[in-house]
Amino acid sequence: MRQFDLIEYLAMVVERGGSDLHLSVNAPPCMRLHGVLEALTDEILDQHDTRELVLNSLKESQRAKLEHEWQLDFAIQIENLGRFRGNACYVMGHIEANFRYVPDTIPTLVELGHGETLERLSQIRDGLILVTGVSGSGKTTTLCALTQKIAAERSANIVSIEDPIEFVFAHSRSLIRQRQVGSDTSDFPSALKSALRQDADVIVISELRDIDTMRTAITAAETGHLVITTLHTTDATSTMTRIFDAFPNEQQDYIAAQLSNCLRGVICQHLLPRADQTGRVLATEILTLNSAMGRCIRDRRFAQMPGLIQIGAQDGMHTIDDSLLHLLTNDFILLDDALAHCRDKHFIRENFHKAMKERMQAQKAKK
Repeated sequence: MRQFDLIEYLAMVVERGGSDLHLSVNAPPCMRLHGVLEALTDEILDQHDTRELVLNSLKESQRAKLEHEWQLDFAIQIENLGRFRGNACYVMGHIEANFRYVPDTIPTLVELGHGETLERLSQIRDGLILVTGVSGSGKTTTLCALTQKIAAERSANIVSIEDPIEFVFAHSRSLIRQRQVGSDTSDFPSALKSALRQDADVIVISELRDIDTMRTAITAAETGHLVITTLHTTDATSTMTRIFDAFPNEQQDYIAAQLSNCLRGVICQHLLPRADQTGRVLATEILTLNSAMGRCIRDRRFAQMPGLIQIGAQDGMHTIDDSLLHLLTNDFILLDDALAHCRDKHFIRENFHKAMKERMQAQKAKK
């Protein structure tokens, strides 16, 4: 017999500092805490429990959409608790779901662990900025932090297209119009084309999901708008590969020319367990556009990207290995976690052992 309702489960997640609630058949309700799944209670949910918990959180139109399309993205607001992004789907004929907690306040870029490069990117007036990473790596939070900073520091018309809306913005120096796919617009491509006719200065897209959205976003960035969006990729090279692979071969030269002109930055991020305290810490790879990177993109020589990023420090670039090594040598993460996310294990090991040797020598000298 189920002991708690959905609000009580979500309250447990928030009280314990978790990020997600998972409801699955023949399993206990689970939360994700600092990247690790933990059981919330010892009760086992059956198919009737999960169905009731999920459907009771949905509007009638959302229930109909779930029944028709077999999956649904949505958001719910619970008084005195907060906002949650939900995804419901059918698993072996049964309804299951997960809910992600959306904090009331949007962290700043500095609080998230970003440095000067993103501060500079927030000052850009046109072009394309991509925030990438795997699911749960904080892409949406970075996207919203960047949007919030722009909104606070300039007078702009910002149109945000989301599925679903997570953080809710307040107008500040800028106007912010948040449109949700499924309730305010039918899909990303049509909403994006409409934004081009709404006198938008900044267009925020929660995710590039299809070729039409990619094509329109790139064109918007090339024609004077600042476009900020996310992709599910792990590094700068795979980001470029993902975009180009979405287009037919005969269109790739044109896309390459467009991107070499309008791309402003790619921020690839990972969240790793902290070694010095509970929680997670941000590791990033950052690409910005200089003349060499522009030629590399135009000629589609993606294998050269890591090398260009490595020598592009003066333009605000750094590789994921540089970021991991910094975290590792400052005792924020463990060697195993650095090796699991790096591009060059030899680079990490060699430079880590060198740094440890220098630290030991410095400690001996003090004595």
